[in-house]
Amino acid sequence: MRYFFNTGFYWAEEVATYSFVWSVFIGASACYKHNMHIGIDLLTKVAPMKVKKYVRSFVNLMMLIINGYITLLSLTFVQESFGKPTPVLGISSAYVSSAVLVGFGLMTIHSLIFLVSNIKMVMKKEEVSKDLEQIESVDLK
Repeated sequence: MRYFFNTGFYWAEEVATYSFVWSVFIGASACYKHNMHIGIDLLTKVAPMKVKKYVRSFVNLMMLIINGYITLLSLTFVQESFGKPTPVLGISSAYVSSAVLVGFGLMTIHSLIFLVSNIKMVMKKEEVSKDLEQIESVDLK
């Protein structure tokens, strides 16, 4: 196109950069949703099963706190960037900055879902183990 019209697409690099930024944060959220992020699982691999479920709950709680905090910070970042235009396109840089807000917002939602499902699993397992203990105590009498 540059040789045919004797001009280039001056905005192409900026659009490509902003598309990349959006794909990174949406992709990070998708990876978190499907547990595809790299993690240090040495503690959970070595620990007994009873400890693993509590460690997972603690990790999910910490991820909810961290992702929620970053979501709040990114909200402030987007609010601050509303008046700043992008260099080439001249649109508000809040359109680009909101990728961080959307990405970490989605990760916060996924963290909450993981935490709730993990707590339900822990509670369900405890109810089952209490029922088994009651049955065993009745059998022993």
